[in-house]
Amino acid sequence: MPDKFFDILPPKTQLSPRPEILPPKPVKKKIPKRKKSLILVVVLVILILTGFFSYFALSRAQIEIWPETQTLNFKEKIEINSQKTQPDFSAKIFPGKIFEVEKELSQEFPATGETLKTAKAQGQIRAYNAYSDSSQVLIANTRFISAEGKLFRSLENVTIPGGVYDEKGKLTPGFLDIKVVAAEPGEEYNIGPSTFSIPGFAGTPRYTAFYGKSFSAMTGGFKGEASQVTQEDLDKAKDVLSNKLFEEGKTVLKNKISPEFVLLNEAISQEIIEATSSLQAGAEAQNFNFRVKIRLKSLAFKKSDLENFARGFILAKLPQDEFFSEEDFWLKKKIQEESLKINYVFSSIDWKEEKIILNLEISAKIYPSLNETTFKKALFGKSLKETQILLADQPQIKKSEVKFWPFWVKKVPQKEEKIEIKLNLEG
Repeated sequence: MPDKFFDILPPKTQLSPRPEILPPKPVKKKIPKRKKSLILVVVLVILILTGFFSYFALSRAQIEIWPETQTLNFKEKIEINSQKTQPDFSAKIFPGKIFEVEKELSQEFPATGETLKTAKAQGQIRAYNAYSDSSQVLIANTRFISAEGKLFRSLENVTIPGGVYDEKGKLTPGFLDIKVVAAEPGEEYNIGPSTFSIPGFAGTPRYTAFYGKSFSAMTGGFKGEASQVTQEDLDKAKDVLSNKLFEEGKTVLKNKISPEFVLLNEAISQEIIEATSSLQAGAEAQNFNFRVKIRLKSLAFKKSDLENFARGFILAKLPQDEFFSEEDFWLKKKIQEESLKINYVFSSIDWKEEKIILNLEISAKIYPSLNETTFKKALFGKSLKETQILLADQPQIKKSEVKFWPFWVKKVPQKEEKIEIKLNLEG
Protein backbone atom coordinates (compact mmCIF):
# COMPACT_ATOMS: atom_id res chain seq x y z
CA MET A 1 0.00 0.00 0.00
CA PRO A 2 1.59 3.24 -1.10
CA ASP A 3 2.34 5.86 1.44
CA LYS A 4 0.17 9.06 1.40
CA PHE A 5 1.87 12.42 1.50
CA PHE A 6 0.22 15.70 2.46
CA ASP A 7 1.66 19.09 1.79
CA ILE A 8 1.21 21.25 4.84
CA LEU A 9 1.47 24.92 4.06
CA PRO A 10 2.09 27.31 6.91
CA PRO A 11 -0.56 30.03 7.32
CA LYS A 12 0.20 33.38 5.77
CA THR A 13 1.54 35.82 8.23
CA GLN A 14 -0.70 38.91 8.54
CA LEU A 15 -0.01 42.02 10.53
CA SER A 16 -2.74 42.60 13.05
CA PRO A 17 -4.09 46.22 12.99
CA ARG A 18 -3.54 48.41 16.01
CA PRO A 19 -6.63 48.28 18.13
CA GLU A 20 -8.62 51.61 18.10
CA ILE A 21 -8.97 53.25 21.47
CA LEU A 22 -12.53 54.57 21.89
CA PRO A 23 -13.59 57.11 24.55
CA PRO A 24 -15.55 55.61 27.31
CA LYS A 25 -19.28 55.80 26.83
CA PRO A 26 -20.99 58.17 29.21
CA VAL A 27 -22.92 56.43 31.79
CA LYS A 28 -26.51 57.62 31.73
CA LYS A 29 -27.79 58.50 35.08
CA LYS A 30 -31.24 57.37 35.62
CA ILE A 31 -33.60 60.07 36.95
CA PRO A 32 -35.76 58.75 39.65
CA LYS A 33 -39.45 58.63 38.79
CA ARG A 34 -40.30 60.81 41.75
CA LYS A 35 -38.02 63.60 40.46
CA LYS A 36 -39.52 63.33 36.96
CA SER A 37 -42.98 63.88 38.34
CA LEU A 38 -41.80 66.96 40.22
CA ILE A 39 -40.31 68.49 37.08
CA LEU A 40 -43.51 67.92 35.11
CA VAL A 41 -45.53 69.57 37.84
CA VAL A 42 -43.21 72.64 37.83
CA VAL A 43 -43.42 72.97 34.02
CA LEU A 44 -47.20 72.65 34.13
CA VAL A 45 -47.46 75.32 36.81
CA ILE A 46 -45.24 77.65 34.78
CA LEU A 47 -47.42 77.15 31.70
CA ILE A 48 -50.57 77.80 33.68
CA LEU A 49 -49.11 80.95 35.24
CA THR A 50 -47.90 82.13 31.82
CA GLY A 51 -51.40 81.60 30.44
CA PHE A 52 -53.00 83.53 33.29
CA PHE A 53 -50.44 86.32 32.89
CA SER A 54 -51.00 86.51 29.15
CA TYR A 55 -54.74 86.52 29.59
CA PHE A 56 -54.90 89.19 32.27
CA ALA A 57 -51.78 91.25 31.56
CA LEU A 58 -51.44 91.05 27.76
CA SER A 59 -55.07 90.89 26.70
CA ARG A 60 -56.14 93.74 24.43
CA ALA A 61 -59.20 94.83 22.53
CA GLN A 62 -58.68 96.91 19.40
CA ILE A 63 -61.74 98.67 17.98
CA GLU A 64 -61.58 100.75 14.80
CA ILE A 65 -64.59 102.96 14.09
CA TRP A 66 -65.54 104.79 10.92
CA PRO A 67 -67.95 107.47 12.18
CA GLU A 68 -70.53 109.18 10.02
CA THR A 69 -68.96 112.36 8.64
CA GLN A 70 -70.26 115.39 6.80
CA THR A 71 -68.41 117.85 4.58
CA LEU A 72 -69.55 121.45 4.94
CA ASN A 73 -68.86 124.25 2.44
CA PHE A 74 -69.33 127.96 3.04
CA LYS A 75 -68.53 131.25 1.31
CA GLU A 76 -67.92 134.46 3.21
CA LYS A 77 -66.55 137.95 2.44
CA ILE A 78 -63.93 139.44 4.75
CA GLU A 79 -61.65 142.50 4.92
CA ILE A 80 -57.91 142.71 5.54
CA ASN A 81 -56.95 146.13 6.93
CA SER A 82 -53.46 147.36 7.82
CA GLN A 83 -54.94 149.77 10.39
CA LYS A 84 -56.25 146.89 12.53
CA THR A 85 -54.06 145.24 15.18
CA GLN A 86 -56.51 142.57 16.38
CA PRO A 87 -59.04 140.41 14.49
CA ASP A 88 -62.68 141.43 14.73
CA PHE A 89 -64.54 138.17 14.06
CA SER A 90 -68.00 139.73 14.33
CA ALA A 91 -67.18 142.49 11.82
CA LYS A 92 -65.10 140.05 9.74
CA ILE A 93 -62.15 142.45 9.66
CA PHE A 94 -58.63 141.15 10.18
CA PRO A 95 -55.24 142.89 10.59
CA GLY A 96 -52.86 143.15 7.68
CA LYS A 97 -49.20 144.09 7.52
CA ILE A 98 -47.35 146.16 4.94
CA PHE A 99 -44.02 144.86 3.58
CA GLU A 100 -41.80 146.82 1.15
CA VAL A 101 -38.67 146.14 -0.88
CA GLU A 102 -36.65 148.14 -3.46
CA LYS A 103 -34.69 146.69 -6.36
CA GLU A 104 -32.83 148.09 -9.36
CA LEU A 105 -31.41 146.64 -12.56
CA SER A 106 -29.62 147.89 -15.67
CA GLN A 107 -29.13 146.09 -18.97
CA GLU A 108 -27.91 146.73 -22.50
CA PHE A 109 -30.51 146.54 -25.29
CA PRO A 110 -30.18 146.60 -29.09
CA ALA A 111 -31.53 149.53 -31.08
CA THR A 112 -34.08 148.29 -33.61
CA GLY A 113 -34.81 151.50 -35.49
CA GLU A 114 -33.24 152.37 -38.84
CA THR A 115 -32.54 155.73 -40.37
CA LEU A 116 -30.93 156.97 -43.58
CA LYS A 117 -27.53 158.19 -42.55
CA THR A 118 -25.48 160.46 -44.76
CA ALA A 119 -22.04 161.93 -44.19
CA LYS A 120 -19.75 164.03 -46.33
CA ALA A 121 -16.11 163.13 -46.74
CA GLN A 122 -13.63 165.59 -45.28
CA GLY A 123 -9.94 166.17 -45.51
CA GLN A 124 -7.17 168.69 -46.04
CA ILE A 125 -5.88 170.37 -49.16
CA ARG A 126 -2.71 172.40 -49.50
CA ALA A 127 -3.66 175.40 -51.69
CA TYR A 128 -0.79 176.98 -53.70
CA ASN A 129 -0.36 180.57 -54.93
CA ALA A 130 1.98 180.44 -57.94
CA TYR A 131 0.47 183.55 -59.44
CA SER A 132 2.34 186.36 -57.70
CA ASP A 133 3.97 187.48 -54.51
CA SER A 134 0.65 188.99 -53.42
CA SER A 135 -1.66 187.05 -51.12
CA GLN A 136 -5.03 185.81 -52.30
CA VAL A 137 -8.23 185.59 -50.22
CA LEU A 138 -10.47 182.57 -50.75
CA ILE A 139 -13.91 182.83 -49.20
CA ALA A 140 -15.70 179.96 -47.42
CA ASN A 141 -17.26 177.42 -49.76
CA THR A 142 -14.62 178.01 -52.41
CA ARG A 143 -14.85 175.07 -54.79
CA PHE A 144 -12.03 172.62 -55.38
CA ILE A 145 -12.39 169.91 -58.04
CA SER A 146 -10.21 166.82 -57.82
CA ALA A 147 -8.56 165.12 -60.74
CA GLU A 148 -11.37 162.48 -60.46
CA GLY A 149 -13.98 165.23 -60.85
CA LYS A 150 -15.14 165.21 -57.19
CA LEU A 151 -16.18 168.60 -55.86
CA PHE A 152 -15.08 169.80 -52.42
CA ARG A 153 -15.62 173.14 -50.68
CA SER A 154 -13.53 175.06 -48.19
CA LEU A 155 -15.04 175.48 -44.72
CA GLU A 156 -13.94 179.04 -43.91
CA ASN A 157 -12.39 182.18 -45.34
CA VAL A 158 -8.64 181.80 -45.83
CA THR A 159 -5.78 183.87 -47.22
CA ILE A 160 -3.20 182.12 -49.34
CA PRO A 161 0.15 183.90 -48.99
CA GLY A 162 1.95 185.14 -52.12
CA GLY A 163 4.97 183.45 -53.62
CA VAL A 164 8.58 184.47 -53.11
CA TYR A 165 10.95 185.41 -55.96
CA ASP A 166 14.51 184.26 -55.77
CA GLU A 167 17.63 186.08 -57.07
CA LYS A 168 16.99 184.74 -60.54
CA GLY A 169 13.43 185.98 -60.51
CA LYS A 170 11.90 182.55 -60.15
CA LEU A 171 8.69 182.49 -58.06
CA THR A 172 8.41 179.92 -55.30
CA PRO A 173 4.64 179.48 -54.70
CA GLY A 174 3.14 180.41 -51.35
CA PHE A 175 0.77 177.86 -49.79
CA LEU A 176 -1.70 177.21 -46.99
CA ASP A 177 -3.31 174.02 -45.68
CA ILE A 178 -7.09 174.38 -45.57
CA LYS A 179 -9.95 172.06 -44.54
CA VAL A 180 -12.45 170.99 -47.16
CA VAL A 181 -15.66 168.95 -47.22
CA ALA A 182 -17.28 167.06 -50.07
CA ALA A 183 -20.17 168.74 -51.84
CA GLU A 184 -22.32 165.59 -51.46
CA PRO A 185 -22.48 162.63 -49.05
CA GLY A 186 -21.34 159.19 -50.05
CA GLU A 187 -18.44 156.77 -49.99
CA GLU A 188 -17.43 157.78 -53.53
CA TYR A 189 -15.94 160.98 -52.11
CA ASN A 190 -13.51 159.04 -49.95
CA ILE A 191 -10.80 159.59 -52.55
CA GLY A 192 -7.08 159.14 -52.14
CA PRO A 193 -4.38 161.85 -52.54
CA SER A 194 -5.19 163.99 -55.56
CA THR A 195 -4.65 167.37 -57.24
CA PHE A 196 -7.34 170.06 -57.28
CA SER A 197 -8.25 173.00 -59.46
CA ILE A 198 -10.28 176.03 -58.47
CA PRO A 199 -13.11 176.44 -61.01
CA GLY A 200 -13.81 179.95 -59.71
CA PHE A 201 -10.68 181.11 -61.52
CA ALA A 202 -11.61 179.45 -64.83
CA GLY A 203 -11.05 181.75 -67.82
CA THR A 204 -8.45 183.83 -66.01
CA PRO A 205 -4.65 183.57 -65.66
CA ARG A 206 -5.12 182.60 -62.04
CA TYR A 207 -6.81 179.29 -63.03
CA THR A 208 -3.52 177.51 -63.63
CA ALA A 209 -1.57 179.50 -61.02
CA PHE A 210 -3.85 178.62 -58.10
CA TYR A 211 -4.23 174.91 -57.40
CA GLY A 212 -4.32 172.39 -54.58
CA LYS A 213 -2.92 169.05 -53.56
CA SER A 214 -3.97 166.50 -50.94
CA PHE A 215 -1.41 164.18 -49.39
CA SER A 216 -3.84 161.87 -47.55
CA ALA A 217 -7.21 160.35 -48.35
CA MET A 218 -10.54 162.07 -47.78
CA THR A 219 -12.57 160.16 -45.21
CA GLY A 220 -16.03 159.95 -43.64
CA GLY A 221 -18.18 159.88 -46.71
CA PHE A 222 -21.21 157.62 -46.15
CA LYS A 223 -24.75 157.05 -47.37
CA GLY A 224 -26.93 154.18 -46.10
CA GLU A 225 -29.10 152.70 -43.30
CA ALA A 226 -27.92 153.18 -39.69
CA SER A 227 -29.24 151.81 -36.38
CA GLN A 228 -31.33 154.22 -34.37
CA VAL A 229 -32.82 154.16 -30.89
CA THR A 230 -36.60 154.48 -31.06
CA GLN A 231 -39.14 155.40 -28.39
CA GLU A 232 -40.52 151.89 -28.77
CA ASP A 233 -37.06 150.53 -27.88
CA LEU A 234 -37.02 152.64 -24.71
CA ASP A 235 -40.56 151.61 -23.70
CA LYS A 236 -39.80 147.95 -24.30
CA ALA A 237 -36.58 148.10 -22.27
CA LYS A 238 -38.49 149.73 -19.42
CA ASP A 239 -41.17 147.02 -19.49
CA VAL A 240 -38.64 144.17 -19.66
CA LEU A 241 -36.67 145.42 -16.66
CA SER A 242 -39.80 146.31 -14.68
CA ASN A 243 -41.31 142.85 -15.19
CA LYS A 244 -38.04 141.16 -14.30
CA LEU A 245 -37.65 143.26 -11.16
CA PHE A 246 -41.26 142.59 -10.20
CA GLU A 247 -40.73 138.82 -10.32
CA GLU A 248 -37.45 139.08 -8.44
CA GLY A 249 -39.04 141.43 -5.93
CA LYS A 250 -41.91 139.00 -5.29
CA THR A 251 -39.38 136.30 -4.46
CA VAL A 252 -37.53 138.65 -2.11
CA LEU A 253 -40.79 139.62 -0.41
CA LYS A 254 -41.89 136.00 0.06
CA ASN A 255 -38.52 135.12 1.54
CA LYS A 256 -38.66 138.18 3.75
CA ILE A 257 -42.17 137.50 5.07
CA SER A 258 -42.64 134.95 7.85
CA PRO A 259 -44.37 131.67 6.83
CA GLU A 260 -47.25 132.54 9.17
CA PHE A 261 -48.33 135.22 6.69
CA VAL A 262 -50.22 134.77 3.43
CA LEU A 263 -49.14 136.95 0.49
CA LEU A 264 -51.36 137.05 -2.59
CA ASN A 265 -49.91 138.13 -5.93
CA GLU A 266 -52.83 140.53 -6.36
CA ALA A 267 -51.81 142.25 -3.10
CA ILE A 268 -48.44 143.39 -4.46
CA SER A 269 -48.05 146.82 -6.07
CA GLN A 270 -45.13 148.10 -8.12
CA GLU A 271 -43.91 151.69 -8.35
CA ILE A 272 -41.16 152.71 -10.77
CA ILE A 273 -38.89 155.11 -8.89
CA GLU A 274 -36.33 155.69 -11.66
CA ALA A 275 -36.12 154.86 -15.37
CA THR A 276 -33.14 156.25 -17.30
CA SER A 277 -31.52 155.54 -20.65
CA SER A 278 -27.98 156.20 -21.82
CA LEU A 279 -29.40 157.49 -25.13
CA GLN A 280 -32.55 159.30 -26.12
CA ALA A 281 -35.00 158.36 -28.86
CA GLY A 282 -33.60 159.25 -32.28
CA ALA A 283 -29.95 158.70 -31.36
CA GLU A 284 -27.91 156.76 -33.87
CA ALA A 285 -26.47 153.70 -32.13
CA GLN A 286 -26.52 149.94 -32.27
CA ASN A 287 -27.04 149.50 -28.51
CA PHE A 288 -28.11 151.50 -25.50
CA ASN A 289 -28.18 150.94 -21.74
CA PHE A 290 -31.37 151.21 -19.69
CA ARG A 291 -31.73 151.30 -15.89
CA VAL A 292 -34.86 150.85 -13.77
CA LYS A 293 -35.40 151.09 -10.00
CA ILE A 294 -38.70 149.96 -8.49
CA ARG A 295 -40.40 149.73 -5.11
CA LEU A 296 -42.66 146.76 -4.31
CA LYS A 297 -45.33 147.11 -1.67
CA SER A 298 -47.40 144.21 -0.33
CA LEU A 299 -50.25 143.72 2.12
CA ALA A 300 -50.14 140.31 3.85
CA PHE A 301 -52.26 138.70 6.56
CA LYS A 302 -51.86 135.94 9.12
CA LYS A 303 -53.10 132.53 8.05
CA SER A 304 -53.96 131.60 11.64
CA ASP A 305 -56.42 134.52 11.94
CA LEU A 306 -58.51 133.24 9.05
CA GLU A 307 -58.23 129.60 10.15
CA ASN A 308 -59.54 130.51 13.59
CA PHE A 309 -62.34 132.48 11.98
CA ALA A 310 -63.19 129.54 9.70
CA ARG A 311 -63.35 127.10 12.64
CA GLY A 312 -65.61 129.37 14.64
CA PHE A 313 -67.75 130.12 11.59
CA ILE A 314 -68.31 126.40 10.87
CA LEU A 315 -69.09 125.49 14.48
CA ALA A 316 -71.49 128.44 14.72
CA LYS A 317 -73.44 126.99 11.79
CA LEU A 318 -74.01 123.65 13.60
CA PRO A 319 -77.23 123.07 15.61
CA GLN A 320 -76.97 124.51 19.13
CA ASP A 321 -79.99 122.74 20.69
CA GLU A 322 -78.20 119.50 21.54
CA PHE A 323 -77.43 118.68 25.18
CA PHE A 324 -74.94 116.07 26.35
CA SER A 325 -74.16 114.32 29.62
CA GLU A 326 -71.40 112.11 30.94
CA GLU A 327 -73.49 109.02 30.17
CA ASP A 328 -73.72 109.76 26.44
CA PHE A 329 -71.55 107.85 24.02
CA TRP A 330 -71.36 110.78 21.60
CA LEU A 331 -70.70 114.44 22.25
CA LYS A 332 -70.67 117.59 20.10
CA LYS A 333 -69.39 117.41 16.57
CA LYS A 334 -65.78 118.30 15.83
CA ILE A 335 -63.85 119.52 12.83
CA GLN A 336 -61.28 117.20 11.34
CA GLU A 337 -58.29 119.57 11.32
CA GLU A 338 -56.65 117.92 8.34
CA SER A 339 -59.77 118.51 6.25
CA LEU A 340 -60.01 122.25 6.89
CA LYS A 341 -59.39 124.08 3.63
CA ILE A 342 -59.56 127.80 2.94
CA ASN A 343 -59.36 129.23 -0.56
CA TYR A 344 -58.61 132.97 -0.73
CA VAL A 345 -60.39 134.54 -3.72
CA PHE A 346 -59.18 138.09 -4.36
CA SER A 347 -61.96 140.64 -4.81
CA SER A 348 -60.43 144.13 -4.62
CA ILE A 349 -57.69 146.22 -3.04
CA ASP A 350 -57.50 149.86 -1.97
CA TRP A 351 -53.88 150.92 -1.63
CA LYS A 352 -54.82 154.34 -0.30
CA GLU A 353 -56.75 152.78 2.59
CA GLU A 354 -54.40 149.77 2.62
CA LYS A 355 -57.14 147.16 2.73
CA ILE A 356 -58.11 144.05 0.76
CA ILE A 357 -61.53 142.51 0.21
CA LEU A 358 -61.40 138.70 -0.02
CA ASN A 359 -63.99 136.03 -0.69
CA LEU A 360 -63.29 132.98 1.46
CA GLU A 361 -64.27 129.51 0.26
CA ILE A 362 -64.29 127.35 3.41
CA SER A 363 -64.52 123.55 3.43
CA ALA A 364 -64.20 121.08 6.34
CA LYS A 365 -65.28 117.61 7.43
CA ILE A 366 -67.15 117.29 10.74
CA TYR A 367 -67.74 114.20 12.83
CA PRO A 368 -69.31 113.31 16.21
CA SER A 369 -66.77 113.22 19.03
CA LEU A 370 -66.70 109.99 21.07
CA ASN A 371 -66.96 109.90 24.86
CA GLU A 372 -64.29 107.20 25.16
CA THR A 373 -64.55 106.67 28.93
CA THR A 374 -68.29 105.98 28.84
CA PHE A 375 -68.01 103.93 25.66
CA LYS A 376 -65.20 101.74 27.01
CA LYS A 377 -67.09 101.05 30.24
CA ALA A 378 -70.08 99.90 28.21
CA LEU A 379 -67.83 97.39 26.45
CA PHE A 380 -66.33 95.80 29.59
CA GLY A 381 -66.68 92.01 29.55
CA LYS A 382 -68.61 91.86 26.30
CA SER A 383 -67.96 89.07 23.83
CA LEU A 384 -66.99 89.69 20.24
CA LYS A 385 -70.60 89.21 19.11
CA GLU A 386 -71.99 91.48 21.83
CA THR A 387 -69.44 94.16 20.99
CA GLN A 388 -70.33 94.02 17.30
CA ILE A 389 -74.04 94.34 18.11
CA LEU A 390 -73.40 97.38 20.33
CA LEU A 391 -71.40 99.06 17.58
CA ALA A 392 -74.00 98.23 14.93
CA ASP A 393 -76.70 99.88 17.03
CA GLN A 394 -74.90 103.25 16.92
CA PRO A 395 -76.31 105.47 14.13
CA GLN A 396 -73.15 107.58 14.32
CA ILE A 397 -71.09 104.60 13.13
CA LYS A 398 -71.13 103.52 9.52
CA LYS A 399 -68.46 100.82 9.82
CA SER A 400 -66.37 99.15 12.53
CA GLU A 401 -63.81 96.41 13.11
CA VAL A 402 -63.12 94.55 16.39
CA LYS A 403 -59.98 92.55 17.22
CA PHE A 404 -59.05 90.70 20.42
CA TRP A 405 -55.45 89.86 21.24
CA PRO A 406 -54.01 87.33 21.94
CA PHE A 407 -56.08 84.90 19.94
CA TRP A 408 -57.51 83.09 22.96
CA VAL A 409 -59.06 86.26 24.42
CA LYS A 410 -62.85 86.00 24.04
CA LYS A 411 -64.10 89.08 25.89
CA VAL A 412 -63.32 92.78 26.18
CA PRO A 413 -60.90 93.40 29.07
CA GLN A 414 -62.24 95.06 32.21
CA LYS A 415 -59.71 97.92 32.14
CA GLU A 416 -59.89 101.09 30.03
CA GLU A 417 -56.17 101.08 29.25
CA LYS A 418 -56.51 97.65 27.63
CA ILE A 419 -59.11 98.91 25.15
CA GLU A 420 -57.84 100.84 22.15
CA ILE A 421 -60.39 102.83 20.14
CA LYS A 422 -59.35 104.43 16.86
CA LEU A 423 -61.55 106.79 14.89
CA ASN A 424 -60.91 106.45 11.16
CA LEU A 425 -61.99 109.62 9.35
CA GLU A 426 -60.56 108.72 5.96
CA GLY A 427 -63.50 106.69 4.75
